[in-house]
Parts: sequence; structure tokens; C-alpha cells
Amino acid sequence: MSNSSNYYSSLLRLCCETRNLTQAKKLHCLIIKSLENPETFLYNNLINAYSKVGNITYARHVFDKIPQPNSFSWNTMLSAYSKSGNLSTMQEIFSTMPNRDGVSWNSLISGYVCYGSVVEAVKAYKLMMKDGVFNLNRITFSTMLLLVSSQGCVDLGRQIHGQIVKFGFGAYVFVGSSLMDMYAKMGLIAVASQVFDEVQERNVVMYNTMITGFLRCGMVKDSMRVFHGMKERDSISWTTMITGLLQNGLEAEAMDLFRDMRREGMAMDQYTFGSVLTACGGLVALKEGKEIHAFIIRSEYNHNVFVGSALVDMYCKCRSVRYAEAVFKRMTNKNVVSWTAMLVGYGQNGFSEEAVRVFCDMQRNGIEPDDFTLGSVISSCANLASLEEGAQFHCQALVSGLISFITVSNALITLYGKCGSIEDSNQLFDEMNFRDEISWTALVSGYAQFGKANETIDLFERMLVQGLKPDAVTFIAVLSACSRAGLVERGKQYFESMLKDHGILPFSDHFTCMIDLFGRAGRLEEAKNFIITMPFSPDSIGWATLLSSCRLYGNEEIGKWAAESLLELDPQNPAGYILLSSIYAAKGKWSDVAQLRRGMREKRARKEPGFSWIKYKSKVYIFSADDHSSPFSDEIYAELEKLNHKMIEAGYVPDASSVLHDVEDLEKMKMLNHHSEKLAIAFGLLFIPHGLPIRVVKNLRVCGDCHNATKYISKISQREILVRDAVRFHLFKDGTCSCGDFW
Repeated sequence: MSNSSNYYSSLLRLCCETRNLTQAKKLHCLIIKSLENPETFLYNNLINAYSKVGNITYARHVFDKIPQPNSFSWNTMLSAYSKSGNLSTMQEIFSTMPNRDGVSWNSLISGYVCYGSVVEAVKAYKLMMKDGVFNLNRITFSTMLLLVSSQGCVDLGRQIHGQIVKFGFGAYVFVGSSLMDMYAKMGLIAVASQVFDEVQERNVVMYNTMITGFLRCGMVKDSMRVFHGMKERDSISWTTMITGLLQNGLEAEAMDLFRDMRREGMAMDQYTFGSVLTACGGLVALKEGKEIHAFIIRSEYNHNVFVGSALVDMYCKCRSVRYAEAVFKRMTNKNVVSWTAMLVGYGQNGFSEEAVRVFCDMQRNGIEPDDFTLGSVISSCANLASLEEGAQFHCQALVSGLISFITVSNALITLYGKCGSIEDSNQLFDEMNFRDEISWTALVSGYAQFGKANETIDLFERMLVQGLKPDAVTFIAVLSACSRAGLVERGKQYFESMLKDHGILPFSDHFTCMIDLFGRAGRLEEAKNFIITMPFSPDSIGWATLLSSCRLYGNEEIGKWAAESLLELDPQNPAGYILLSSIYAAKGKWSDVAQLRRGMREKRARKEPGFSWIKYKSKVYIFSADDHSSPFSDEIYAELEKLNHKMIEAGYVPDASSVLHDVEDLEKMKMLNHHSEKLAIAFGLLFIPHGLPIRVVKNLRVCGDCHNATKYISKISQREILVRDAVRFHLFKDGTCSCGDFW
């Protein structure tokens, strides 16, 4: 072999390492100019270089120029076609080879396995066996075991296992690891463990494979036993254990193991940091997360995109969105995972508008969304009740083909349900080729929020008939539907069936639904007895729910008990003061109202101000009670005055029970007339074209007077008005409301 061939071959190997096609072409030109008859060895290195840098056409051109190709030439070309997925040409090359060896057969089988041609792979394996068992090696068996694992072919896997033992390959660590991995992935962990025990000379790879298998099957104690039984552990062993503990819901244990790993002085990679940051997020361990962040800054992974994405996710889960923003802005490279982490973080922390903005920025930066990203931004639109933007993303899902992903379809069902377009939710649901529990729950919740109790219950019963398992969220929707429809006995049956029939342990939200169920029906004594028998005391929402029902029915005794319980639990919660004040005000007990007000001031309990907002021409207009900040205030208040006169003529009687001030009736009416939702509705009547519905969102519950007044407004104006408040969706049309008026 000449010195020139050696020199050029070493340069070509460098091109392979750097994947530099341009440099490989330049070297090829230099070889043609300087060498009249290059050796086959050099030709082979040229073929290998072109195939490694991804230009199989040039590789084939060089191969065809070789005067006398040897076995290495044929195998290199065969391997190039195998790795490129050009299976037909791979088969053609294989068929024309003058001589075949184990490398040739392995390349053929590997090509079929990598590109999912199961039948052809098995056929090639059988032909290889017929050609002579001397061609078999550890690569052959590992490749076939990879096929078995990916396809779940248990019987084929057992046959190959038998041949491994028969031909003496069971002692090879490389083959043993593949066998263990195959059995573990198919859930046959006992067989995997047996293979592990039978291999006498185990290396760290086998230990790591066994640990992974145990963790994948949830056998944490067994994985810990193997881990602590290792004579030597590498960083993969530690990272595998940390990740496995995390995947089994043991975040605290994962954190402890990470600390041990640091004490051992083990090297850490992006996967180690990614796993431990996920554990910090799950535990909402901000302090520990910051410490790990500081450690990352001092390491070589400070600018790693995987670690950066994990940091953004961790800070968002710890509700430190500003820290997440800072990390995100400093990232020099961002991929779809990074953008999605920031988008989801905004959505989960109540910054839905920012989530939509991030999605638009992501697209402007040329990053194509995946199904999870698109589903997340649609969920943010649902939280904003922004049907227009959500519909645009629906179009994008259709154009991109992401609509076929169940995550996107489920998010769209939720969007249309929350925006009051329940017919669109139902149509999407009917068009889905596959539906999971989330799909059914999204539609059930949509009907429940919309006040369609009977439809909610019918859909839930259909879900059970389909054999799908409802979750805790499904039952919240069903119980609240029963509450709004006054179906007390039906609601009690569903509540009892949660644990008895479905194994779901009720939590505070379910108990609150039951309190609401009794309270709305006026069965306040039953509500009180239910609370007394609860396994734990209600939370602040539960007590406020009971107190609200007491206000509705004027039950001062139970109302006082509920208010005292609420104030004992949460002294700064204004709901107890305000709702009890409503009961006293309705009975004219103004001295008691004044005393409660003094109590609020002393405890510094402040009522959250009510806001309503409406979207017009891509801009959000926000209103508060008696708000004059809008440039259209004069027109809005004039419109309200006209509406008020027309409503009174139509039979509207203002409900002053929500006004907690000892003032004249005329002043009370003025206060009621300037509530935020009425201002937003008046704005919509002035500017939203007549054929379109008026959509208003409120951060608090709509008061009884505004609810009643909006029915009259919809009738007088002949407009469809949709109001989404903190509790449910109200659709006002022709003087009626979808919620069933169980107020």
C-alpha cells in the first residue's frame, strides 16, 4: 500500500468525522489529478467517505469506477444503501455480489430492520442460516433482537433466543444485553432477569440494561438492588436510576440519588440534568432547582438546548415564570421543545396571552410546531375564550395535517366548548377516527359548562357503555351538571359510584360539587350533614359554595356557621364577609353589615375587583364597574340608559340584593346598571356586527341581576350574547339562558 493512499485515506476519514462533503469532493479531485491508477483501498475509503457524508450518488459513481472491487468494496456500497433506506438497490447489490460474508448478510438484515420490512428481514435471516452458520455473529443476533423488540414478536424472540444458546452466543455480553432488553420491553421481566443471572461475566452495559428493564416495569426495589450490587457504576448507571425513579413518580428519591451522584464525583450529561430538573419541577423545589442551575452555569452544559429547555420547564412548574423567561431569552439555540416549554409554562401559570404571543414568535423564527405545541396554544385560546384565534389555529391544524393527532383534536373540542360553540365541539368529536378518555371528558365538560345537564349525563352514560374509564375530571363535570339540573338523587348515585365502581377517590372538588348539589336544591340541612360526615373539612371554595346557597335561600343560621368556618380557615378571604353581608342586607340588618365591613378592614381582606373583557378587531377591551376609562364611555353609558328603559318596559325588575350598601333604591339601580359585564355587553352592541354573537368573559361569577338583565337585553336587541364567568358559560338567546337558571 503506497504512502499516497495512506495519506489521502487519513484525510478522507477526517471528512467522515466532520461530515464535510465539500472537503471530500476537493480530495477526490486531487486524487484524480495526482494518481493515475488509485488503489482499491483508496477507492474503498472514497466510497465510505461519500456514504458517511450523505452523498450516495457519488459513492456509487466511485464504486462503478473500481477496476477490481474486493469484498470490502461491495460491503461498503451495500452498507451505504442499507443505511440510506434504498432497499431495492440494496437487494440488487446483494444479489450481484460475487462473494458474501457475515458483514454482507448483516448489512442486508439491518437495512430491512431499520426501515420496518419485518417479513423481508426474517426471510433474509433464514437464508443466512441456510448459507452457513459460520456467517452468524453477535451483530446478527443483536439486529434481529432489535427487530423483535420493536415489533413485539414474542414467539420469534424465543426462537432466536434458542438459536443464540444453540450456537454458543449466550455468553457474549453484547448479545445478552440485547436479549434482556427485548424481554423487558415485552414485559417478560422474569425471563430478562434469568438471562442476566445466567451471564457470568457481566459488564456495566448489562447492569444498566437490567436496571432499565426493572424500572420500566415499575420494579423500583429490584432496580435498586441491582444498582447497589454493581462493583463499578458509570454516569449512565446513575442517570438511568435517577430517570427511572422520576418516571415512577419518586421525585424526592431521584433528588436524593442525584446528591449521592454529585458526592461520588460522577460526570453528568444533559440527560442527568434534564431528569433532575424535571424532579425539581415535580416537587416545586425552586431552591434546589436554582442550586442545580448554578451548577449547570459552571459546567459545559450552560448553552445546551436540552438542558436549557429543562430549566425553562422547571422554573415554570415552580411558578417562577420570570426566571423561565430569563433562561429562555439567554438561550442561543432554541428548538421546538424550548419554545413549547415556554409556551406551556405561560399557559399553566395563567399567562395565556403570552403563550399565544410566544407561538407566533416561534413561527416567525421558522420553527414548525408539533402536535403538542399546537394543542397547547389552542388550550391557551380556550382559557382566553378567544374563538377567533383558536379558529385560526384550527385552520393551521387542518393545513399541516396535525388535526389527525388526538392532542390537537382534544384541545379543539375543549376550545369550542369553552367558547360556547358546543355544536362545533360535537362535530369535531364525531369526526375523530379515534377517541380516548380525554376526548370524551372534554365534550362532557363542554356540555356541563354550557348548562346542558341532560346532554352531559347522556354523553357520560355513552362513555361508560363504550367501556372507557372516566377520571376525576369527568366526574366533576357530571356532578356539576346534576347540580345545575337539580338532579340530587342522580348526583348522589354518581358520587357513590366513583369509589365503588371506578376506584376513584373523591377529592375536595367533588365534595364541593356535592355541597353545591344540595345547596342549589335548597336542601341546606342535607348539605350541612354531608359536610359533617366528610372525611376532611371543606376548603374555602366548599364553604363559600354553601354560604352562597344560604344567601340565595336566606338561611341565616347555616350561613353564619358556614361564614365562621370559612373565616376561621381563611381570615383574609373576602367571600365569607361579602356573602354573609348579603344575607344580613336582604334582611335589613345594616348594623351587622357594618360590623362585617369593619372586620374586613381589620383583617385586610380585600375583594377581588370584577373585570369583564370583550375582543373586537384583535384587541381586548377590559371594563370594571362604573368604568369611565374607555374612549367610548359616552356612547356606552348612553346605550346602557336606552337599554335600561327598554328592559323595564319589558318587565325587568332590578335585583338589589347584591348591593351591600344602605342607600336609596335609585342609587342601588344605578350601581347595578354599571356592572362590568353590562358595560362590555353595551360595547358589543355598539361595535360587534349584528350577525355575530357578543362574547364576554368575566373573572368573577356573574351576579343574579346581571344574569337576569342580560336575558332581557338579548330579547330586546335580538342578539346572541355569550358570557363566560368564573363558574360556567351562559348563552343568552331570545330572552332565555342555557344554564337553566338554577341561580
